[in-house]
Amino acid sequence: MLQKTRGIVFRFVKFGETSIIANIFTEQFGLQSYMIKGVRSNSRKSKIALFQPLTLLEMVVYHKENAGIMHIKEVKCFHPYQYINGDVRKATIAMFINEVLNKSVKEQSHAQDIFNFIADSLIYLDTLQHPENFHLIFLIGLSKHLGFGPKLSSEVLGGRMISDDEEIALNKFLTLDYHIDIPLTYPQRKNILAVLLRFYQTYSDGFGEMKSLAVLKEILN
Repeated sequence: MLQKTRGIVFRFVKFGETSIIANIFTEQFGLQSYMIKGVRSNSRKSKIALFQPLTLLEMVVYHKENAGIMHIKEVKCFHPYQYINGDVRKATIAMFINEVLNKSVKEQSHAQDIFNFIADSLIYLDTLQHPENFHLIFLIGLSKHLGFGPKLSSEVLGGRMISDDEEIALNKFLTLDYHIDIPLTYPQRKNILAVLLRFYQTYSDGFGEMKSLAVLKEILN
């Protein structure tokens, strides 16, 4: 059955000579897999750019409950990013966020709420002047939408120790305000990120280690 939905590209893998299979988190159906044929051709009409990670899509899809891989009839980007790709800090934060999403977002319930949070957050990231703390607030916000979000900083810390200034900042981040101005040193930001990632490793099954973490630390140092 044909259905309209918006989606966020999580990743894709090559299939055959010119096709891909894309994992897309949709507003209506949660995380779905779609085969897109011929998209890797050399034709000027190739739409491979639409399936780069975190692209925000508006789609008409062939949807069937419990089907493994489905197809897309129509697709377009509903919000082209203006600054993320041209700003090394934002591009690195986006890469980090994409890995977090691929590791943690697996639920089909509350798909619309999760979709809206992720899409709105990415649009904020695109325009933020000072994005250095963005990923910290994003991790807290996403955890709330995935069902294990903290209400107090002590829930994140779980007995681990950080400085008083770092805990004050962590408490402020719980408000989920991306525009909040909290000046942090690189070591302070690194310590808060470390406890947040351990929090995810505790409550998100199979989260594991972050491959993009080293790049993020280097760029935001």
